[in-house]
Amino acid sequence: MLSRRRFFSLSAGALLSVPSFARAADLSGGRSPALLARARAALDRHGSLVQNRETIGIVDFGVASRLPRFHIVNMSSGRVETLLVAHGRGSDPDHSGWLERFSNEPGSAASSAGAYLTGATYEGKHGLSRRLIGLDPQNSNAESRAIVIHSAWYVNNDIVRQTGKLGRSEGCLAVAGSDLPQVLERLGPGSLIYAGKAS
Repeated sequence: MLSRRRFFSLSAGALLSVPSFARAADLSGGRSPALLARARAALDRHGSLVQNRETIGIVDFGVASRLPRFHIVNMSSGRVETLLVAHGRGSDPDHSGWLERFSNEPGSAASSAGAYLTGATYEGKHGLSRRLIGLDPQNSNAESRAIVIHSAWYVNNDIVRQTGKLGRSEGCLAVAGSDLPQVLERLGPGSLIYAGKAS
């Protein structure tokens, strides 16, 4: 088991020696360690707002939607759970399965990059969902745009097998219904989620 201090001191190269994260990094083309460094910087920058520093979420939108790219990282143990997550249709207008652009604009239906703080859960049109608060200029409209975590029928391995990609959200972090309980549990209120592309 890694101590929290030890985990934070790991470089991107050294991080690949952690078996669970190495597997996740392999799935996402080796980009996620760079995003971990950005997430760690965001955790330091927004630390006074983050109540749960034990577990963070990292979404690697540099990876195709057909691959697991939502990493839930335990910062003490180094354990990582990696799940499917959709991006916004405004970020992928041709529905190629790849995120092409980010946007913070209302009505864009696009995903936004940056650090998010998780808020309360609520029952909405997608069922149980968790609110997200944008902490950076590039995602500052997350609340007014109703960018949240929710489950969606178009996020699952069957859809990937049938179409080679996931469906698209309106900019929300949409996950599989079977994964939603663990996402909501691991990333409770006051947790940090960092979304971006490594390159």
